[in-house]
Amino acid sequence: MLQSTVATLVMGRGWVGWSQAFASEELRVPENVPEEKFDFETKGLQGWTTVDGQWTVEEMAGAPSGKKVLVQRATKNEFNVIVAPAGPFTDVDVSMKFKPLSGRQDASGGIVFRFNDGKYYVVRANALEDNFRLYYYDRGRSQLATARVKAPALGQWHTVRVVAIGERIQAWLDDTRYLEHRDTRFKLGRVGLWTKADSITAFDDLTIRGVTGGG
Repeated sequence: MLQSTVATLVMGRGWVGWSQAFASEELRVPENVPEEKFDFETKGLQGWTTVDGQWTVEEMAGAPSGKKVLVQRATKNEFNVIVAPAGPFTDVDVSMKFKPLSGRQDASGGIVFRFNDGKYYVVRANALEDNFRLYYYDRGRSQLATARVKAPALGQWHTVRVVAIGERIQAWLDDTRYLEHRDTRFKLGRVGLWTKADSITAFDDLTIRGVTGGG
């Protein structure tokens, strides 16, 4: 069944809007690519790299897996990023669950991918906005694609997934594909998690299937 959405892309400095039916096939990494899952029950943050933010493993009732989750609690940074120990990867299929707990400026959660030397892509959802967006970060954040969605509810668990194969990127929120984009800017890097501004957000079940590359 085709999924339809109204999306807006940024091309150069102009806005281009269109109604898109996703007739293209779902991107897939090879079947033999192993899966790595982080549920924070036993290893905690061993091997992770904090770029910005206050990231802690905490017990939380109703956690998707077990009793522990990863929570980002810093409220004064522009962006908060933590990078998982796996990788670097070229092609990836990444999913995670996030629960926006609070935030007045922002209440977001996102997946960072192809993180290398401080540059990365991020796909994120925000409980305070009715959009789902893909950005790249290179000494500043720039929007690549956006779709109108129902804002994910505060205090509830939601799922974000992104698949990047070569220059093609697809992204899902709560099992619906909303974004598809092409970009050649970054080709290799690690995977991580992201929040913005005063977002206090919980994360769990980060799952990575990636094709490893040099780096």
